[in-house]
Amino acid sequence: MIKINKITSNTTVDFAAEELKKYLRMMMPEGGDISIAYDPSATDGFRLGLMQDFGLDVSDAEEPELDDILYIDCDTEGGIIAGSNYRSVLLTVYEYLRQNGCRWLMPGVDGEFIPMQDIVAVKYRFKPSCRYRGQCNEGAEFQADMLETIDFTPKIGMNVYMLEFRVPTPYYKSYYNHIYNTENRNPEPLSDRQVLQWKRQCEAEIAKRGLQFHDIGHGFTIDPFGIDSANAWSKVDESVVPEESRDFLAMLNGERKLYRGQPINTNFCMSNPKARKKVADYVASYAEGHSNIDYLHVWLADAYNNHCECDECRKKTPSDWYMVLMNDIDDALSAKGLNTRIVFIVYVDTTWPPVTERIKNPERFAILLAPISRSYLMTLPEGGVTSKPKPFVLNKLTLPGSLEEYLAYFAEWKKFWRGAAFSYEYHFWWHQCCDLGGIELSRRINEDVRVYKEHAVNGVVEDGSQRSFFPTGLAFYTYGRSLFDTSLTAEEIAEDYFSHAFGKDWKRFYDYLEKVGKIFNVSYLEGANSSNVNVSVFYNPEYAKSLDALDGVLAEGRALIESHYNSDYRVRTVSVRLLEYHQELCMKLAEVLKLKAVGDDKGASEKFAELRISFGKHECEIETFYDHSLYFSRYNRMINVFESKLENAITEI
Repeated sequence: MIKINKITSNTTVDFAAEELKKYLRMMMPEGGDISIAYDPSATDGFRLGLMQDFGLDVSDAEEPELDDILYIDCDTEGGIIAGSNYRSVLLTVYEYLRQNGCRWLMPGVDGEFIPMQDIVAVKYRFKPSCRYRGQCNEGAEFQADMLETIDFTPKIGMNVYMLEFRVPTPYYKSYYNHIYNTENRNPEPLSDRQVLQWKRQCEAEIAKRGLQFHDIGHGFTIDPFGIDSANAWSKVDESVVPEESRDFLAMLNGERKLYRGQPINTNFCMSNPKARKKVADYVASYAEGHSNIDYLHVWLADAYNNHCECDECRKKTPSDWYMVLMNDIDDALSAKGLNTRIVFIVYVDTTWPPVTERIKNPERFAILLAPISRSYLMTLPEGGVTSKPKPFVLNKLTLPGSLEEYLAYFAEWKKFWRGAAFSYEYHFWWHQCCDLGGIELSRRINEDVRVYKEHAVNGVVEDGSQRSFFPTGLAFYTYGRSLFDTSLTAEEIAEDYFSHAFGKDWKRFYDYLEKVGKIFNVSYLEGANSSNVNVSVFYNPEYAKSLDALDGVLAEGRALIESHYNSDYRVRTVSVRLLEYHQELCMKLAEVLKLKAVGDDKGASEKFAELRISFGKHECEIETFYDHSLYFSRYNRMINVFESKLENAITEI
């Protein structure tokens, strides 16, 4: 009988032992029970614990609490499975199982590939390439799926989970109100109290796995002044602003009020010491009451060109005042004896570095590069980073349009910032909807992760839907595996994913989806291929003609689907049948785009409405993998209400 002995006593190690037992039982269903015991002196069976408890070297971990090291020395009877911290023990269990043939391709039991076979010996020691490897909630989310994605995170080698907002009501409401699908599903209103309760449940699941928990982000510019951030981007009446807080709001055009009526988009007067103290005290109080936070993100408003124009605020740039605020927060945390780590963000206006102010205690802080306005059609040009930052002009900024430009600004930050750094990315926001095959996006992600690492950006947290597995999970799987090991190429990861998701004919499925993606043309769907922008950024009659090639490719795919419709492995059956739904979406979306490309906006809008309702009938069947609200929010913006301004794009999910 196989034995699992826990050398180290910890709840995450307990969970790791249970996961090892579960999957070994699945791999060897006739092998009898597997015992689990706490025995620090054990010398047989599987021994799980910290590397330090085995006397193993962890000197290459700069901060063992943050830096994962995975160590395996096992024969067919058991052996050592250890990590540099408690989370790493769990990561090592999954890596041991992965090297024994297991794969987790998508969240949930339908995304698992677990072979039936005897275990083999594994010897392995590895420190993942990037310290920060994770995701942040976005899109339209429902609770069962949130719990599945938290469970999925460490299974592909990731170690961070972020929950944006004090109460993430906007994301939950997008799902439960069934935005873009009310014809098929009645709205199910949620209270903020229910969402808060669910957030706490998510936090408990994050803690069970020992994942780094990152919290909040936007909201600190308004919550300290008695304005509820749970309203997020919704427009509210000015009466929600307490009169005693009015003078703390940013002054724009001589007025202090909510920016466009949206709380989350409103900045505050950072030159006002009373206002900064309110924010600093609020942050410290929140940190004190939520000791489970590893990193507390303190961001400014979710809009740009809207910083305070009062005489005092004009004396420094927003980034300079932001650094003053960070130092105030550090003082407030230190006064309470708190070691909470704080993340400040290089985002929109703070893309421009401070001129004079510096953070006094860099050990507490991490910098987060958020290149929201970048193009996703390219990582870097052949010449690398050659751009020069443009001068800062208060509230008259044009944001960078490429990752190359963002890295040029970030290089200016790095002249004085030597602390922790990672990126906040948007591949799985609406950009995933623009690559109908998912192949090009996966290549871009692999390239991006490598480039970030080369530029001292030690990882990524993705702002995107938890349901980014349509038509396949390749792009998200590529994301997780690339962060884990930057030496892996997109092609190597694709073969790994597709061979397990589709079997021996995997390359045919890969080639089929690549053809679909090329016909739809990511550049066009990103609004970059117009032949007459005066008509529309989507006006391109030649593009309409190019879509005629889709029929033949879909016919090829249909035959492939039919010949692989059922499999002994559930994950392969699900993977193939997702492509069946995907075919319907592609066929009908092409009809819409043909009309849009020739300038028939009315016809495109009518055809789009038919598609939204007809495809919405499938939402319940595939919602674990596909975010209907996110997809049709993007397509609706393309077909009906396209706005070229980023500011209008970032205020909607």
